[in-house]
Amino acid sequence: MFNKILIANRSEIAVRVMRTCREMGIPTVAVFSEADRTALHVRFADEAYLIGPAPSAESYLRTEKIIGVARQTGADAIHPGYGFLSENADFADQCADAGMTFIGPSGDAMRAMGSKTEARKTMRQAGVPVVPGTEEGLTDDTEALEIAREIGYPVLIKAAMGGGGKGMRIVQKKDELEGALRAARSEAQSAFGDSTVYVEKYLVDPRHVEFQVLADNYGHVVHLGERECSVQRRHQKLIEESPSCILDESLRRAMGEIAVLAAKTVDYVNAGTIEFIVDQHRHFYFLEMNTRLQVEHPVTEMRTGLDLVREQIKIAAGKPLPFTQEEVPLRGAAIECRISAEDPDENFIPSVGLITRLTEPSGPGVRIDSGFYQGYDIPIYYDPMIAKLIVWAETREAAIARMERALNEYDIGGIKTTIPFHLRALADPMFISGDYSTGFVDQMTITPEDSPGDVRIAAAFAAVIKHRSRHAVRKTDPIQTGHVYSPWKLSGRRAGLRKEL
Repeated sequence: MFNKILIANRSEIAVRVMRTCREMGIPTVAVFSEADRTALHVRFADEAYLIGPAPSAESYLRTEKIIGVARQTGADAIHPGYGFLSENADFADQCADAGMTFIGPSGDAMRAMGSKTEARKTMRQAGVPVVPGTEEGLTDDTEALEIAREIGYPVLIKAAMGGGGKGMRIVQKKDELEGALRAARSEAQSAFGDSTVYVEKYLVDPRHVEFQVLADNYGHVVHLGERECSVQRRHQKLIEESPSCILDESLRRAMGEIAVLAAKTVDYVNAGTIEFIVDQHRHFYFLEMNTRLQVEHPVTEMRTGLDLVREQIKIAAGKPLPFTQEEVPLRGAAIECRISAEDPDENFIPSVGLITRLTEPSGPGVRIDSGFYQGYDIPIYYDPMIAKLIVWAETREAAIARMERALNEYDIGGIKTTIPFHLRALADPMFISGDYSTGFVDQMTITPEDSPGDVRIAAAFAAVIKHRSRHAVRKTDPIQTGHVYSPWKLSGRRAGLRKEL
């Protein structure tokens, strides 16, 4: 096992990894930017080191700084979390060259699946169903026009590298294609440093369903069931749940087998996620592979009872998977809501600032993965997601009720959050029935402007209004600035904290 692990990330995912390391008796090293001097992950770590200014390009993406800290502290493994360097094949190679273990797949596996065009080609060759479209990046607009004509409009332009909805454009007709290509290329270049895009058939109102996979170094690959991720805004997931309402056992088995096949095709090792699109006729297609831990991994943990970070660490240390596919436990229903510092009633504009009040929900079947605390000043430089609220119950209906209860208990003062949106979404008839698609947010029947109708809608609005009245920013609220001590602080941590390289 590892002597010390450096977490090359920040906020809630860094804290999440540190918790598992603490349980395993493995000391942790945090890295932080100037903007994150007082961040929760800095306080939770056994050692913490400043690596640069606030912008991520000058701190969290500085591979030489991170590897330098690992060398200085004697860390023999690096966990990238998600985002930042988690899918950077060159960084994985740099870790290996420095004699450190990258807790994730190999650089070669990331390269095989990191380019969506290459991944599509590989999957098609392996017999995995793929949405009709190009196998290579587009070279010019003429080629794009020809492909779009062949597969038929609407089409989807997508960046070959990266994810998170960046570099994506829906094109409904020929006249829109040229402008969409230009915009997608520009956004892809800015986000990923690569302007390559490709075209695929746009499926109207599909479902977005993904399968979690684990693979060890000995050729054993299992899936841990599915997650429904169709509640999205601008291709960014907002709510995830498991099991998916659209899958029966036959379809679930078929998709699970394909997910395992996809991972085996590229000799994948560690945790990964195979994402699928399911059309209105219940035909499924490979979308992409995320070669990292997913934001929504707690949904799977709640249903299986497994600690995916622990499994990642054990696999990276050379341990075989301790269970077969038939032994994977799947029970009950789990839902995750991403809590972001955004105002959902103002087109989800960021709402950063000082957290003046914080009361988190608790109780049976409730979990919070958070990266902030009362008195913390949320910086403007990073992703607005500040926490994840996850619930589990024996049935989906009970899980929805538990999530609604937990959301109403969540009290965050000083900023706007997406909690009111989640309350409306959970009460929407489409969500309740399970009959929704990736167009759900635009199709919601419960909106801030609507008047309450039936009992369920009225109850939803009452919950939202109650939450707003209870949790509105109060100018008279005292600002809590007292020091928050880490429960895990070790005697040697003080000497290692806030050292500059």
